[in-house]
Amino acid sequence: MHRHVRALEQALADAESVVIVLTHGHPDHAEAAPTLAAQVGAEIVGPEGLDVVDRALRNGDVVETDHGPIVAVHTPGHTVEHLSFHWPARNALFAGDMVLGEGDTTWVAEYPGCVADYLASIERLRALALSVLYPAHGAPLTDPADALDRYESHRMSRIRQVEGAMSAHPGADVEELLDIVYGATVPRAVRGAARMSLAALVEYVRGA
Repeated sequence: MHRHVRALEQALADAESVVIVLTHGHPDHAEAAPTLAAQVGAEIVGPEGLDVVDRALRNGDVVETDHGPIVAVHTPGHTVEHLSFHWPARNALFAGDMVLGEGDTTWVAEYPGCVADYLASIERLRALALSVLYPAHGAPLTDPADALDRYESHRMSRIRQVEGAMSAHPGADVEELLDIVYGATVPRAVRGAARMSLAALVEYVRGA
């Protein structure tokens, strides 16, 4: 982390002012923000509820930059507070962890209602005129419609799998459904995460 902060500090050496914009509170996104802010004299802005934020943003709030304003878009699902940032001047979106630069899935299992929130967030982004998505991890996605379709399709495919498993095994608990849906070969190191993901899908199916 310290090497990363030093690199950012050097890159910002000639900046007149700096604002650090957070999409959500996971450590790989927010942990270094206070250190960097102290080094470069920056304000930290981002979602409500994060202790590191100096100024909380809500859906529709604007952050001014030297390349035009960016607009906060509440996109819960990955986390309950998750914000993406729409850059209207470039028809672009800084997507945080809503999508990744490769693959067709992201972590959606953190809180009750997260799956429904995530699907609604995809619809919210579809309503924007976007030409490119800039995920926090990986390369830019230059076909936003395709990317959003892929991420929705993956989630809906998992939902249908869970619906089928629950219908065929009405008395199964989450642990039993885990082996039915994912198979008994889930590595021990990721079984806990898989269980959380499945539990979120089960909750969605039961509430649908």
